Amino acid sequence: MNYRTGIGIDIHPLVLGRKLILGGIDIPYKLGLQGNSDGDVLIHAIIDAMLGASGLGDIGLHFPTNDPEYKNAASTDLLVATLGKLTKAGWKTIYLDATILAQEPVLRPYISNMESCISKSLGIANSCINLKATTTDNLGFIGESKGIGGLAIATIEKLN
Repeated sequence: MNYRTGIGIDIHPLVLGRKLILGGIDIPYKLGLQGNSDGDVLIHAIIDAMLGASGLGDIGLHFPTNDPEYKNAASTDLLVATLGKLTKAGWKTIYLDATILAQEPVLRPYISNMESCISKSLGIANSCINLKATTTDNLGFIGESKGIGGLAIATIEKLN
């Protein structure tokens, strides 16, 4: 069998007037993530990890920020489209490990719902998705609650 692993990272600033969407879930918070789409840094990092593992480039190549088609798009829709691209290229995502970097809000209560949302979008078991959240101990712009980041690793398998 042929396996590959890819890594993805995304960071967006927090701004007023936007919903905070992470892992496809609406998180109650006073700020949201700036972005052309819904700004979901976790999903964006996962997309980049999947595309990287399959050798299909990166999220900006497939979903350019200057393309009005993706203005306010749900990142889960982009994730489903990415799944289609991998399938067409002969790959299947079999495992995801990802971390959200955020000083606030506390994300632990939402992790299970995020895993379920991603599982449903990709058609893989919840047990094949491991999500975590951490702070930066008040260091840097994430520690100052000015932004949120996501880091993901995807393992893919060649389809027969």
